[in-house]
Amino acid sequence: MKIYTKTGDSGETGLFGGTRVSKADPRVAAYGDVDELNAYLGFARATLVSAADGELAAMLEQIQKDLFALGARLADPGHKIADRVSKAAVTPADIARLEEWIDALEAALPPLRRFILAGGSEAGGALHVARTICRRAERAMVALLAGDGDAFEGDLLIYVNRLSDLLFVMARRANLRAGTPEIEW
Repeated sequence: MKIYTKTGDSGETGLFGGTRVSKADPRVAAYGDVDELNAYLGFARATLVSAADGELAAMLEQIQKDLFALGARLADPGHKIADRVSKAAVTPADIARLEEWIDALEAALPPLRRFILAGGSEAGGALHVARTICRRAERAMVALLAGDGDAFEGDLLIYVNRLSDLLFVMARRANLRAGTPEIEW
């Protein structure tokens, strides 16, 4: 199988179920932002080199798998992905897992008293960038819902909202582990 198909040469792409749409379609923009986030999380994971960062790397790997499922759901306007395809599901349990991770990571951090500037260590900076990409994906998903209130399952938006909070806490934790002080604003 060749990597190029030539089916997108006219500016269209295929959704799950075979529907062809413009590559500028809001649905394509939303899952494209999720794909960009997934790729950037792969970069962030690659910056976690110490053994102490294994916990964060494992979390990011699971999040990347979740984002593949989320992207599949966004690319399925007819809701035809069978519920039995569990690897393509984002559930309340996945959201609860993010919340548990936030709570556990936050418990080991100094209290936040002011805004902090994004940056710090390489991993911390990468996670801050990922957080902003996550917020963009969330905005694209909200725009998609504004045009079609049944565009996707509500848990997907909740997941992405929690994920941006988790990425912020992960960036702080990566900076703390690297011994990089946070710069307050």
